[in-house]
Amino acid sequence: MPDETLTRRQFLALSGLAATALALPDWARAAADAARPSGKTVVVVLQRGAMDGLNVVVPFRDPFYRKARPTIGLAAPGRPGGVLDLDGTFGLHPALADLLPLYKEGRLAFVQAAGSPDGTRSHFDAQDYMESGTPGVKTTEDGWLDRAMLARRAARDPLAAVAIAPRLPLMMRGRFPVAAFTRVEELRGVPLEGSFEALYDGAVDALLSGAARDLGETRRALAGLPKAGPDAHLALGYPRESPGRDLFELARVLKAGLGTRVGFVEVGGWDHHFDEGAAEGRLARALKGLGRSLAAFHKDLGSRAQDVVLLTMTEFGRTLAENGNRGTDHGHASVMMALGGKVKGGRVWGRWPGLDPAQLYQDRDLAVTTDFRRVAGEALKTHLGLASLAPVFPGGTWEPLGLL
Repeated sequence: MPDETLTRRQFLALSGLAATALALPDWARAAADAARPSGKTVVVVLQRGAMDGLNVVVPFRDPFYRKARPTIGLAAPGRPGGVLDLDGTFGLHPALADLLPLYKEGRLAFVQAAGSPDGTRSHFDAQDYMESGTPGVKTTEDGWLDRAMLARRAARDPLAAVAIAPRLPLMMRGRFPVAAFTRVEELRGVPLEGSFEALYDGAVDALLSGAARDLGETRRALAGLPKAGPDAHLALGYPRESPGRDLFELARVLKAGLGTRVGFVEVGGWDHHFDEGAAEGRLARALKGLGRSLAAFHKDLGSRAQDVVLLTMTEFGRTLAENGNRGTDHGHASVMMALGGKVKGGRVWGRWPGLDPAQLYQDRDLAVTTDFRRVAGEALKTHLGLASLAPVFPGGTWEPLGLL
């Protein structure tokens, strides 16, 4: 009679055997399932470059919207190139059609007029403020996701905090150890022994920065994941373009049940000063990749999707009026998305300030009425179980929207 007690490391080894098509006996499969740690996860997708939220969740009935955007404004539902009706007031950009079923099923919500209260129009400063969680304060050296893990007193498992990124993002810098990599296979291929230069060239520099990272433990934790070729994500419906491959890599880790509590993915290409387009164009192409990636990620997670809340955010929005190059310039408020978990989807959240000139921020931009920390804080408290947001977002009180 075999010993039916499995350690996590033994379970990972068994997972690796399963990947090579060796069948497990019933007792081992049951023990392996029990060895998977349960728990909730918050994933942040940071859209670097400042996405034009007004052409994503579109106030298609607003006369000020149409007047300000004669060439890049999207048409009403039912018209050629028109938006997908969400609630009779707002419409979804047609390039995000892959997300509409999730919205209708109540799994996806939008938060309009959301963003940072700081009015900077600098990409660098605004991204730093959104990642540090302290808008207007340039001296913060750690990130709010890292502080959340410290506040939660999360177990310091090798993959408790994961960033699918070429370098450790500010949002996850701090005293809690974070695994940062772009491809599981790339990390697994780095030799455990060798010079610092060899490790650096192996793209694991982020693992070695900040708090001490145990590369060996991280590699051993990933050892049981089934191997995936360079195009494996395409078979699961992920697009080739970003962030499809990155979300596929994160989903691999989450499905393995390795104790990941926070995850991070970034996607650039949102700074559309020219040729932004309406139903088609540069913004549409970026949105199509994002929409397909998010839909595939949610499907790929399967039943695990109930334990994962994904938030999207961007450093600021764009001006209401289009510019002379058929694009938009740096603005203020944009739109956030919340997907999965127990998100109260199927609606557009947030107080809509309107686009009347008297309601605009500095006479040109959609005003911020929902601080991004309010949305992020609700995910951390309601989903991840933080008792208090004070250590994560100092200097304020963040009442939940009721989004979760």
